[in-house]
Formats: sequence, C-alpha cells, structure tokens
Amino acid sequence: MEFKDYYQVLGVARDASADDIKKAYRRLARKYHPDVSKEADAAARMAEVNEANAVLGDTERRAAYDALGRGRRGGESFTPPPDWDAGFEFSGRGFEEADLGEFSDFFAQLFGRGAARRGGPRGRTPGAGFEAAGEAHHAKIVLDLEDAVRGATRQITLRAPQLDAGGRVTLAERTLEVRIPPGVRPGQMIRLAGQGGGGQGGAPAGDLFLEVQLRPHPRFRVEGGNLIAELPVAPWEAALGAVVPVAMPDGSTLQVRVPADAQSGRILSVRGRGLPGRTPGDLELVVRVLLPSAHDPRARHHYETMARELPDFDARKVAAAAAERGE
Repeated sequence: MEFKDYYQVLGVARDASADDIKKAYRRLARKYHPDVSKEADAAARMAEVNEANAVLGDTERRAAYDALGRGRRGGESFTPPPDWDAGFEFSGRGFEEADLGEFSDFFAQLFGRGAARRGGPRGRTPGAGFEAAGEAHHAKIVLDLEDAVRGATRQITLRAPQLDAGGRVTLAERTLEVRIPPGVRPGQMIRLAGQGGGGQGGAPAGDLFLEVQLRPHPRFRVEGGNLIAELPVAPWEAALGAVVPVAMPDGSTLQVRVPADAQSGRILSVRGRGLPGRTPGDLELVVRVLLPSAHDPRARHHYETMARELPDFDARKVAAAAAERGE
C-alpha cells in the first residue's frame, strides 16, 4: 500500500488553517466535479479530493494523520504501525464498511471501524431551555499483558485534537486514572462514565470508551481468552515425561506435566489458566524439544552412543507415518 499525501492532493501547506483547507477543497471541487468538469479524469480526481478533505477537513482525523505521516512522502510503500492511533481521543464512531466504498484502501486502513475514530456530529447552538447529553468519546489504549491478567490501576494520558484561534490543529492532553479489570481482552471497552463530551443546558456529560489492545509479549500471545506460549523441554523430558515449571504473566509458577514421547509441536492444554473472567481462557503450551549442543563432549558421547545402538531409527520415516496419522 502507498502512503497518501493529502496535503499534496489539496495543494496546501502542512500548517494550513482550517479555512485554507476549506477554500482549497471548494476550488478543486469546482474544477473536478463530474457534472461541470471537462477534465478526462475528473471523477477520479474528485474522489481523491473528497478523500483528502474527509481527513484534513476534520480536526480529529487530521491530528491523527499528521502524527502518522510525519516524515513520510506520498507514494512511498506504507504499512500502518500497530496501534498507531493509540492515545488519541475521538468523538463519534468509526466508519462502517458500507461507508468506505468511495474511499481508498489507505483511508479504510486508517479510519475504518476499529481504527481511528471519526469525528461525530458537533451539535447545534443551544437556545433557551435546550438540553443535550454529551457525546460519547473513544480512545485506544495499549496495555501490558501482566496488567490484563492481574488487573491494575494506571494513569492514561489522552490527546484530544482541537483548533486554536488561528484555525490550526493543536492537541490538548489530559491524564485519567483508569482501573483495568482482571482478564480484560483485546478489543474490549472500558467505560468511564461522564468522561466524554460535555453536555449542553445542564445535561450530563457523555461517557469515554477505552478500547483495549495489548503490547506484544516476549513469551505469550493472546487469542480470545487463551494464552499461547512455547514450552521448551529437554530431550529426556520429552522422551520420558516430566513435570516442568511455567512462569505465568501474573507472577505465579505453574507446574505442567509433559507426557512421555512428547514431540515438538504437540500442544498441551491447561484448562482455565488463560485470561481470567466469567469463562476463563485456557493456557496452550506448544512443546519445543531443545537439543544439547554436540560441541559439549558429554552430549556428543551420548549422541554417538544412540547412533550406534539405534541404527534402525529413521526420523524421516517416523515423521511421515505421523503425518499420515494426522499428528
């Protein structure tokens, strides 16, 4: 996928004011609107202009795009970094799939549902007696797996895009203390009542919804509520069976039984030892047999003894037979 330079599409500087962007969009819309334009590629150019305006003409999307695009050039190969929009506070919800048909894959990757949130309706100027509850706000936060397992209270800093007096985008920061419940899953929402947009006419403020994502862990990965990790074992542990310790993300140590004749790739499941919750996930351990180095004279001696005394063992034949059995 290629990076799109929306500023280049509209022909404005990166520090252009909101009025500058609005004027540029109107000028290009008059030039390329298919109903009036004589340009051969008017429809395609108009689609590009509309997409650029959908981003730069919205304070929230523009701020997130600016942070992502710093130092990038239009047309260069691009893949959005994981959780690139974490920490930005947005009003409204993401685009539904049906809303994305007129936009490019680049736009859909960044601003589709589950990515950065688009700005929602801003409301109207209240008259006498007018009341309106505050808008819900959304933000993505990235947590350590240890906090998701044990639960924790953490301070989270959010950046809310807004326009300054000159019509340029600035970021207002606020720090909130957030209680993270044990067993929170990726994609789950933590609701903070009354921390969203302010109400009008004495109506209550909206809520803030924090979408949880997890940082990559050096040993465990998460699938739903399950924790998945490799279980390194010695050849004699795999061959004879053993009970081996597994250090868990909550700081505890679990003793896991490895059955005799366990081969690399075998999955050992421990029910209920994944992420906690009403229905706890499972722990899935993928056996990985690690061999002592033959550079160690002691290990080399044992390998040479096995080679002499087990001449009929054919690893390729054993593997082929296991494959036929679907193992």
